[in-house]
Amino acid sequence: MPNDASCAPTRQRIIAAVLRIIGDDGVAAVTNRRIAREAGVSLGSVTYHFETQHDLLRESLLHFVREEARHFTELADQCQTEGIDIADAASLAGQVACGAALDSAHLAPFELYLHAGRDERLRESAADAFRAYDRLAGQILTALGVPDAERLAATTVALVMGLQLRRLATGGPAEDLADALLLLVRGAVGPAAGRDRAT
Repeated sequence: MPNDASCAPTRQRIIAAVLRIIGDDGVAAVTNRRIAREAGVSLGSVTYHFETQHDLLRESLLHFVREEARHFTELADQCQTEGIDIADAASLAGQVACGAALDSAHLAPFELYLHAGRDERLRESAADAFRAYDRLAGQILTALGVPDAERLAATTVALVMGLQLRRLATGGPAEDLADALLLLVRGAVGPAAGRDRAT
C-alpha cells in the first residue's frame, strides 16, 4: 500500500467519495466504479490505493474520526487555555453541533458503525473510533475540572452520539445537546462537591 505524500490527494478524494456514497445510499452502494466516478479518479486508482472494500470502509471510518478528533481537540484546548466554565463549554459544544450540517458525510459514520455490528472485520476500527472519542471527552471533562472525568467519558460520548443520531434522523435542532451536557456534567460535579464539603 503506497504511503508517500504524493498519494494523499487521490486517497483523500476516494475516502471523501466513499463517505458521500455511504451517507447518501448506504454501505451496499459502495462500488469501485461509483467511487471512481464520484472521486474523479480512474478505476485503477481505487484498487491501487485500497486493495479491498474492507480497507476502504475501515480507512473511511478512521478518517472521519481523525477529522472529528482534530476538531474537538481544538475545543478541548480552548477549554483549557481560556479557562471557560462548564456552562460555557456546554454552550460551545452545542454551537459546534448546531454548526454541523445535516449532510451525507455526517450520516456515513453511523452507517459504518452499524455495518461494524454486522462485519467483525470493522469492529476493531469502530472500537478505535470510540476510544478516540472517549479519550477526547475525558480531556475536555478534565479541563473543566469534572471529577472522575475518565469514568464519565464514555457516557458523555454516548449522550452526544445519541443526540446527534436523533438530530440526523428527525432533522431537528441541536440545542438540546448543550442542556443535556450541562445536566450530565453538573450531576457529576454536584455529588463530588458535596462529598468534598462533607470531609
